Amino acid sequence: MNRTNLVALLAFGLAATLPLPAGAGEVPWPAKPVHILVPGGAGGVTDIRARWLAERLAPLLGQSVIVENKPGAGGNLGMEMGARSAPDGYTLTIIHQGVMTVNPHLYSRTGYDPLADFAPITYLGVGPLLLAVHPKVPATTVAELVQLAKAKPGQLSFGSPGVGTPPYLAGELFKRTAGIDTVHVPYKGGGQAVSDLLAGHISYSIEGLTVQLPQVKAGRLRALAVTGPKRVASLPDVPTMAEAGFAGAEFQGWVGIAVPAATPKTIVARLYRDISGILATSEARAWFGEAGADARTDPPEVFSATIRAEYAKWGKVIRESGIKIE
Repeated sequence: MNRTNLVALLAFGLAATLPLPAGAGEVPWPAKPVHILVPGGAGGVTDIRARWLAERLAPLLGQSVIVENKPGAGGNLGMEMGARSAPDGYTLTIIHQGVMTVNPHLYSRTGYDPLADFAPITYLGVGPLLLAVHPKVPATTVAELVQLAKAKPGQLSFGSPGVGTPPYLAGELFKRTAGIDTVHVPYKGGGQAVSDLLAGHISYSIEGLTVQLPQVKAGRLRALAVTGPKRVASLPDVPTMAEAGFAGAEFQGWVGIAVPAATPKTIVARLYRDISGILATSEARAWFGEAGADARTDPPEVFSATIRAEYAKWGKVIRESGIKIE
């Protein structure tokens, strides 16, 4: 490498850590703490990933990155807050399938338009969920859980962070595939659902590995299957839903991050550069891989196109099923 290229490379590296330049009379961004809004309670997958990102994003921005939880209405309350926040790059919102592609078709009012109100940045992981039961539930396989549910219709229950969230969708898909009648119990966050599962108040849950894996390894929950197309390295003996005999219950969940739609493109580009850089590290690959997830870094335009396609798909499914929440 010649001296000119070396100087250019060093200059680029330095520029990546500096605030975005400002026009006349403008303040460089970021000039104050940045907030990440989580449309769910503490302890869930979205919350855990937001806090993991915040810790690594702060040094790159040169500002504190503060995580705030706003649970309620299947994520709608937090999403409405995110949509109404100033489009200045200081409020980022965690998003997922439920709030972006399902809730707008389920609820008569959500308080936000996922396609018009947000500018998606990129994913924060794509991967399977985990079907787990309380140790006192007499089922060591998915087939045994289904047999138990059919013997006791309406008596087994499963929890989720709310109607429309990925765990809810995966739970309903499992019910339909297995032909069982179990009761859905909504919570304000995945952490609360798992807490009630640990206490034996519900029978099972289909939640993110990030939340349930520590409890499985500690022997406080029993893992029955993962919902993805392949087994995960952290639970090599746990089969996929297809391997367990319920291929129709396969489900891949995703979490991402977005800003208000009118946020300057320069800020969106800076955030994508920094976040995708974090996700490209070996640390990120290992951390997401522990939960069986991929740290994908699709750029904003590709991520947006995927969301629009899923929005149309789930809209058709929900219209045909006649499901509606007032």
